[in-house]
Amino acid sequence: MGFSATNAFAFQEKQSVENFKQYKGEVIDQDSKKALIFATLAVEGTNISTITNTEGDFILKIPESVDDGTVIVSFLGYESKNILLSDLSPDKNKIELSVSVTQLSEVNINAPKDATTLVRQALARKGDNYFDDPTLMTAFYRETIKKRRKNVSLSEAVVNIYKTPYNSLRRDAVELYKARKSTDYSKLDTVALKLQGGPFNALYVDIMKYPEYIFAEGSIDDYKFAFSRSTRIKDRLIYVIKFDQKQSIDIPLYKGELFIDVENKTLTSAVYTLNIISKEKAARLFVRKKPANLDVWPTDVGYRVDYREKNGKWYYGYSNVLLTFKVDWKDKLFNSVYTMTAEMAVTDWEKNLTGELPKSKERLKKSIILSDEAIGFSDPDFWGQYNIIEPEKSIESAIKKIQRQLRRSKSNGSASKP
Repeated sequence: MGFSATNAFAFQEKQSVENFKQYKGEVIDQDSKKALIFATLAVEGTNISTITNTEGDFILKIPESVDDGTVIVSFLGYESKNILLSDLSPDKNKIELSVSVTQLSEVNINAPKDATTLVRQALARKGDNYFDDPTLMTAFYRETIKKRRKNVSLSEAVVNIYKTPYNSLRRDAVELYKARKSTDYSKLDTVALKLQGGPFNALYVDIMKYPEYIFAEGSIDDYKFAFSRSTRIKDRLIYVIKFDQKQSIDIPLYKGELFIDVENKTLTSAVYTLNIISKEKAARLFVRKKPANLDVWPTDVGYRVDYREKNGKWYYGYSNVLLTFKVDWKDKLFNSVYTMTAEMAVTDWEKNLTGELPKSKERLKKSIILSDEAIGFSDPDFWGQYNIIEPEKSIESAIKKIQRQLRRSKSNGSASKP
């Protein structure tokens, strides 16, 4: 399979490593100066992109073969900004975006009169509006686990996603390319590890590819939909539709907002949470096996997915999952509260015209728990040319604390040996 270095420089380990230029900075609101979280930066004319982290910071790596170009910075509800690569400095770039003013009463003659119809139309048009070719994507995956307020496990990976067409029932395959992990097992109950699903946690949030996880066949009638407001992205009118399960439904479903391009009936983003109306029923969605003297149940479950557009076709670009749950051992006085965050951002892609898939032994399983090797966290050049999500300061400090704890544990273990 031949992939150009410009568009797919992260796909194959045997491919020659190309030098790259790196740009760091932040994206903020022009008026409030607040950080814009999950803003997208994409290099025009290529498939290279990245996103800002939860502090609005970004890192963008460009192959040196791309000697000039334009970076398009976009964020839902804001005016997009085009910046020449030559105008960016290696560090401390401050990019300000202004709010796109949209009249709430704005009406599009092509929009249906009721929200449910618009949602049905968007779900039905996945074969028209989204990638219809097999696609090989490079993505950066990050997973953190906190015990109450303390980070106890941090995992990062570059993965290859073999994305099948959106109108295909065939599932995507994921191949681990490069990973690192640091875990303080002394602070983790074993049940916490069993709740991990690796990159599939984030991949299955792709509603347009996997609608069955939120709108299973027939279940769309279990929801009520309503127009909320309108906004714009790249000068396109977006309707925001609120949804929640009907009061007559007693199983845990979802509530949130869908962002739909009115003209093309395209879902561009979704933010939603699980209704935990019964902790026992909600627990069955996540816990497959547990000891008899242990109770585990989720207290907060949130999801987000963002799609990107190129040449009139949309594709999965970013998603995250936030899961907070309690672990209650019946023979212990206090319970434990864990929070798991999993996020994945597509940073490059190329059409997979041959439809080639990785061999079974090379594919990640849905039950994956990333490698326990902590190598790389002390090496700032570990990721090389790969575009990643810039680490938050809290994550960087947590890594150091975990590493110190692991070193102490190993030292104590060695000292106790005869």
